[in-house]
Amino acid sequence: MKKNILFVVNPISGDLDKSDVIEAVQEFAAAHHFDLEVYETTGQHDQKEIQSIYNQYHPERIIVAGGDGTIKMVAEAMEQFDVIIGILPAGSANGLSVDLNLPDTLEENLKIAFLHHYIEMDMISINGKKSIHLSDIGVNANLVKNYEESNLRGLWGYALQAYSALKESEEPFVATISANNETVEHTARMIVIANSQKYGTGVIINPNGAMNDGKFELVILKSLDLLLIGKIITGNMPIDSEDIVIISTDKAMIKTDYPVNFQIDGEYCGAQSSLDIHILHKQMKIAIP
Repeated sequence: MKKNILFVVNPISGDLDKSDVIEAVQEFAAAHHFDLEVYETTGQHDQKEIQSIYNQYHPERIIVAGGDGTIKMVAEAMEQFDVIIGILPAGSANGLSVDLNLPDTLEENLKIAFLHHYIEMDMISINGKKSIHLSDIGVNANLVKNYEESNLRGLWGYALQAYSALKESEEPFVATISANNETVEHTARMIVIANSQKYGTGVIINPNGAMNDGKFELVILKSLDLLLIGKIITGNMPIDSEDIVIISTDKAMIKTDYPVNFQIDGEYCGAQSSLDIHILHKQMKIAIP
């Protein structure tokens, strides 16, 4: 009996043409005798459409070609269903793929997405919105906001926005953090809410993070001088530094003394002064290398 596979492709993610990816997926499915159903996202009612297709075909796996936003959308659509999600990185933000150490070639990723085993991965709820990877409040969210508003793309666009975000960043904010039955106060330039270890650039921000341990980490960066940034970017995250505090927990409340820019998985979510955060344990099955 043939196994059903649903292929969800975001045709505009990463400003990349997906015709070659669609053709490769169709050929792989045919070679391995899978019945393939293809759905291209439109940005309109995608979750309902995917749920409807799932109820019709009951696929054993959903293969997703897109970035973190597309993966999260599919995971949310499948929240009540038992299905494995395979990833073909094809977005402007592929942070989860980097953290899963997915390979660079489409051929290798096809094998993983269709055939490999999976982990049961956590998600994080932040003010009712879900995060699958890394969210933060402060300097990096400023960068995300500037990047979304800019016409510049690619590495140079990102680098220019990073420089602007640091140069124009507001004063440090005071964060009151309640977690693990205690409340602490820190002056910070940025707080990362981390379900995993790395940003999409490969920079490790949460060295001890795990996606399936029932916890997340708050990585509090008290300062962001060039020396500290250099250490982080070169993979030498100084976790014993006085400028960095890491709190591991399954729920937390963050309150800031003024509204601070905030982003979830590379999507700017406005300025916030209160974040209510809790773990969503084993929320989705993700195929891994």
